[in-house]
Amino acid sequence: MKNVRVRPKFNEKGLTQYYWRVLHHNNLELGENTEIGSFTVIDAFNGIKIEDNVKIGFNCAILSHSSIDKKSGKTVLKKNCKIGSNSVIMPNTTIGENSVVGANSFVNKDIPPNELWFGTPAKFIKKVEDQNDI
Repeated sequence: MKNVRVRPKFNEKGLTQYYWRVLHHNNLELGENTEIGSFTVIDAFNGIKIEDNVKIGFNCAILSHSSIDKKSGKTVLKKNCKIGSNSVIMPNTTIGENSVVGANSFVNKDIPPNELWFGTPAKFIKKVEDQNDI
């Protein structure tokens, strides 16, 4: 049996049927087989790219624009990365392929591929050889 995934539909306020919200959803590039937790907010004002097989936990904020500190730029979540619940990904950052951001983390700089990071601000913890290393 083939796993069929229904693409999100956005209402006039950017809310999907899965209870996550995208501001400026026309600037969102969404890969295949992604999982995004309820109550996550994605601000795609300057572009957000979420590649294939990305998992985002509940209640995250993925930003491409921050009016408070004037940071802006495209944010990219590379293939197979995972973002733990309640994390904030600031504008103009890239989360590398196969990398993991622990729950309750604040990411304000690029994370290289195959690494585990967490904290506020997020810091390097260790290299990830395979997903069983986490």
